[in-house]
Amino acid sequence: MKKVILYIAVSLDGYIADRNGSVDWIKGQDDSVEMDDTFTPFFDSVDTVIMGKRTYDQIVTELSPDQWPYIGATTFVITHDNASIDTDQICFRKTSVCRLVDDLRQQPGKNIWICGGAQIARQLIEKDMIDTYHIAVIPVILGGGVRLFDTTEHKIDLTLADTKIYNGIIESIYHR
Repeated sequence: MKKVILYIAVSLDGYIADRNGSVDWIKGQDDSVEMDDTFTPFFDSVDTVIMGKRTYDQIVTELSPDQWPYIGATTFVITHDNASIDTDQICFRKTSVCRLVDDLRQQPGKNIWICGGAQIARQLIEKDMIDTYHIAVIPVILGGGVRLFDTTEHKIDLTLADTKIYNGIIESIYHR
């Protein structure tokens, strides 16, 4: 069965976007230091990406407007909009993310990446459907914005599997 992985960056105070919805603060503490590439090996382990419509819109308008960055994986965008048209790599779905994940994890293949945003992640966290939390803590305090974690109805016990530190960033991997 496919594993569901939340791979995401957060500020030290727990935000995934600043007050303006921007993620331009996601970087190490020293711009002159080359960053470790932990994304490529992670991305090689997935064949499915799930995100909300706001995350999708930010990717195609700000972060990577000229080329879709997740080539080689099928992306599912959870949306309330009926006007979006599927492509070979991007499927728009007006459905519950939990229902979609239940269906996708039964299919053969690699793992499922929960890319964002907070509402998508929170629904899966609340239902305890995340198998792995791969969290990169960025050395910045934003003081407000889009918070990743919200309150839940129950406790979720996790086990620390790995930690990597580079350029002020602490990446931690926890398994359910």
